[in-house]
Amino acid sequence: MLRVVPPARPRKLAKVPFVELADGRLQGVVSSGSDVERVYVASVTAGTHAHHCSTNNNRPCGGLRGTPCKHLHALADEAVLQYGVDRVARYLRVDVGDGVDTGAGLLARMDSRHEPTPAAVVFSRFLRHLAYLELPASTAPAPELHWFPSTGAGC
Repeated sequence: MLRVVPPARPRKLAKVPFVELADGRLQGVVSSGSDVERVYVASVTAGTHAHHCSTNNNRPCGGLRGTPCKHLHALADEAVLQYGVDRVARYLRVDVGDGVDTGAGLLARMDSRHEPTPAAVVFSRFLRHLAYLELPASTAPAPELHWFPSTGAGC
């Protein structure tokens, strides 16, 4: 059974409503600072530290000019709040040493380069995440998750 780990620190969801360590990347959805109807899908690949940021329609972020944009910085900061700097650094395979306690500090330790990645999978996971928020509060299992084996033990 997969354990749900509580956030390292509480975080506000308005700027970065979705952040995850999945598929070999730190990835998530970041709200636009200028248009309430636009979001960006940002990611950093573990190991290679390739980064990308685009709208959910795959239009490249205008802030990607050889270095991570403000959306990637916001994503990294929220990942540190959600998972803790040690876990994010370990996942991305970054040697942080002492004194790194922010996403910006973590990004500064990477020799990153831009590499386009499709936004559709991450954005789809975000939309799925939002769908769960619309379900009424219940202790009963969600129907599409009924195939998970019951262990009889509390989580």
